[in-house]
Amino acid sequence: MPGSADETGAVAYRPLLFSIAYGMTGSVGDAEDIVQDAFLGLTRARQAGTTIADLKAYLTTTVTRLGIDYLRSARVRRETYVGDWLPEPVVVTADGPGPVEHVELADSLSMAFLVLLESLSPVERAVFMLREVFGYGYPDVAKVTGKTEVNCRQIFTRARQRIAAGRRGRDSAPSPASRDSVPPPARRAEGEKLARRFFEAAAGGDMDALLGMLAPDVVFIGDGGGKAQAIGKPATEPRRVAQLLVGGFRRVQMLGVSFRPAWVNDRPGAVMYDAEGRVASVVELDIADGVVQAIHSVANPDKLGHLGPVSDVARLPEKN
Repeated sequence: MPGSADETGAVAYRPLLFSIAYGMTGSVGDAEDIVQDAFLGLTRARQAGTTIADLKAYLTTTVTRLGIDYLRSARVRRETYVGDWLPEPVVVTADGPGPVEHVELADSLSMAFLVLLESLSPVERAVFMLREVFGYGYPDVAKVTGKTEVNCRQIFTRARQRIAAGRRGRDSAPSPASRDSVPPPARRAEGEKLARRFFEAAAGGDMDALLGMLAPDVVFIGDGGGKAQAIGKPATEPRRVAQLLVGGFRRVQMLGVSFRPAWVNDRPGAVMYDAEGRVASVVELDIADGVVQAIHSVANPDKLGHLGPVSDVARLPEKN
């Protein structure tokens, strides 16, 4: 732990470090491991007598570079992933706080935005996140990534063009630079109110109410990872999306599944639990202009274990 290196002040940087690591990996467990590895590296450096003038810069650099290494080794796994890939959900329940590093997760790291980041190379992702999400200046980005300032500017421009190309045609992943025109408490209250109406309409089979809450270009994406039931490909037409939601809720309710409101990746959503209280799936809603722009549902059991015991109600039979 950081205190073993007489650096208890380092704990204050844990939320920032977790946000960077999670933004790089899209994995809660791996992000936590990276942050812990950074603290262990700090301990070893201190024990070796290394003088660290800027603790924040040291830890940020370590976490970012560990994230780059992680992405390079994970590329093959991502390319062979079954179905649509979504990040592991970061969940803060509506009735209680979560770990501090999760509560303070950078509010731009929605599922839609993290999916867009998948189009970038590891270094492009690091440069883009540090600059666009966390507001680092180019001199600091250069120091963290080990690139020149000129190179970082070029990398950022290229990354921004790729992100824009991925976003083109719909805006379900708002730019971090345009966030929060509505004060956060008001935005959260409005989002939670609409989300509750949304899930109640889906559970009650109210098609008209659902259609009134869906944007014309809504998209519904499911991630089962080949291990749990999920829609085969993204659904994009409001009536089709509403039908999938109503049918899905009808099936899981027959199995005793219920939902609890939650804040998922700084977006309103819900966690689905089976009759035994085990996590069955997590749903995130991207809301803008008073309607749901995108729905992301994670049912892959490998991505739910950090939330508690995982249900098998949606699990597919293993292939021999």
